[in-house]
Amino acid sequence: MQSILVILIFLFFILGCNEKPTTSIPIDSVEKYYFPNLNDAYWETKSPVGLGWDTAKLNEAFDFAGSKNTYGLIVLQNGRIDKEKYWNNWDLNTRYFIASAGKSVVSFLTGIAQQEQLLNINNKTSDYLGTGWTSLPLEKENLITVKHQLSMTTGLDDGVVDPDCEDPACLNYVADAGNRWAYHNAPYRLLQDVIANASGITFNQYCSQKLFQKIGMSSSFWYNNVMYCTTREAARFGSLILNKGTWNGNIILNDSNYFKAMVNTSQTLNKSYGYLWWLNGKSSFMAPTSQIIFNGSLAANGPNDMIMALGKDDKKIYVVPSLNVVVVRLGDAAGNTTLLGPSSFDNEFWTKLKYAMRY
Repeated sequence: MQSILVILIFLFFILGCNEKPTTSIPIDSVEKYYFPNLNDAYWETKSPVGLGWDTAKLNEAFDFAGSKNTYGLIVLQNGRIDKEKYWNNWDLNTRYFIASAGKSVVSFLTGIAQQEQLLNINNKTSDYLGTGWTSLPLEKENLITVKHQLSMTTGLDDGVVDPDCEDPACLNYVADAGNRWAYHNAPYRLLQDVIANASGITFNQYCSQKLFQKIGMSSSFWYNNVMYCTTREAARFGSLILNKGTWNGNIILNDSNYFKAMVNTSQTLNKSYGYLWWLNGKSSFMAPTSQIIFNGSLAANGPNDMIMALGKDDKKIYVVPSLNVVVVRLGDAAGNTTLLGPSSFDNEFWTKLKYAMRY
């Protein structure tokens, strides 16, 4: 039943209106990107009027989001806050879990670990977890690499009773690694163990040292494998990604080949998936819990180059390089579904936001 619901919702938003306004958003390519201080609540703002945005349409987009169980919403352009709003008694210090949007954070950290030569994504996963981490015959288990975990192509069965179960008995064979794309939480979650084992410290410690402390995400943390942060902290991560792994001149991830692979199609099966990042503007996509390939892009009315960290119940970090824009939406499910990643909110929200931004 859930698979049918997912399919119907995806068909709804890919068949949505594709009309775009003809006026282009004025992007100031000279303006230096702004990074807020690491240990300071101050964040520079810029009026949408000064950007040539339609403030009435921007307010409409925010009102729409607020009517859909959004509790924290922020829009950055060139790093400055264009509009920020909170609902449901939230404020800029409220932390919330970001569900599977945290997958994209783990992908970035995997790149750092490879940069530090702690691991190699082309190595088999058993190099870091030990043999017998699945129920597969050894020759099949040895086909699975860290890269397969990043690209959701381990070939392990996502149709088990508990897709979060990491016990070997729950990790069963369906296809050889690399031959099947399936959105499966357990192999992803074990990436945190790969990083912990490779680094010799806990995953939480590694993330704090290599990422959170570097870009001012001082209150962020992981609990039961799920990341918690404020809306602004999620926006900091979005700015880091927009700047290709560099924060205010400090290079956090200098492996440009890894970064490029991370935010581009990672395999031939689901064109809209990188290394634990969702990609807009591709010719087709697949959805969690389904093996159907849909024609069209994830959010037809969103920017084609938009990359997305997406989590259950509409946790969203949108990064748009062509517009120098980062948008974060935190809260609860925007509709009556509990989708794991992409949802109709993506297209509905960007249908409104594009008119405000005049792109």
